[in-house]
Amino acid sequence: MNFTGKTVLVTGSSRGIGAAIAEAFGAQGALVIVNYIRNEAAAEAVVGRIRAQGGEAVAMKADVTDPAAVQAMIDESAEAFGSLDVVVNNALSPYSFDPKRRKTAWELRWEDYREQLEGSLGGAFHVVQAAIPLMKERGKGRIVNLVTNLIDFPVVPYHDYTTAKAALLGYSRNLAAELGAFGITVNCVAPGLTSPTDSSRDTKEDTKNAIIGLTPLGRLASPADIAGAVLFFASDWASFVTGQCLHVDGGLVMR
Repeated sequence: MNFTGKTVLVTGSSRGIGAAIAEAFGAQGALVIVNYIRNEAAAEAVVGRIRAQGGEAVAMKADVTDPAAVQAMIDESAEAFGSLDVVVNNALSPYSFDPKRRKTAWELRWEDYREQLEGSLGGAFHVVQAAIPLMKERGKGRIVNLVTNLIDFPVVPYHDYTTAKAALLGYSRNLAAELGAFGITVNCVAPGLTSPTDSSRDTKEDTKNAIIGLTPLGRLASPADIAGAVLFFASDWASFVTGQCLHVDGGLVMR
């Protein structure tokens, strides 16, 4: 797998899964845009790790729920690097996977859903809208959106989070149907519970063990596991694959 000469934007990549994805692209020769919203030091640390392994990277601040900020980031990227080959929509509104503190269906308010929709669906929408003209002009591009295996197996009913990710999956498939004519592929990666990440920090050990017990491969996903699937969709190996959703959860969901 070789991404030399490719420019890759990974949103929300200052930590966790996003950082692992950014570093994996950097290790394969890509010029990586490490997007962040608040923690500049963490984003620069990811940039430093990419450069230390011989890659190229730059940190760019932008709130993906702000279309003006996203457009400014894409314009700056295009001016500096001349192209945008791969977009990975990983950013989301903050969420903690704690089954004992989650809101039940009767406790949730519409504002809870709206916050998650703005982060997962809205953030991806703004980034894609800004990136499409660049990809159409070149007649090619890769878009990879991060969803969740909870869509198919809500082992814990995180209603607002899962609903937003399901919306992102539907959006992705519609994009794939329309953008294929321009040589642009759109696919999704659906992680299972991934550890270690900030989101999974509050997940209790009994919940983790229960999920591991149901998983054929007998462990939780790691950020590196998710990165591998993303790089596959972004690579030439997946040039004739679009509109698909790959579950990376050790076989917990089989479709």
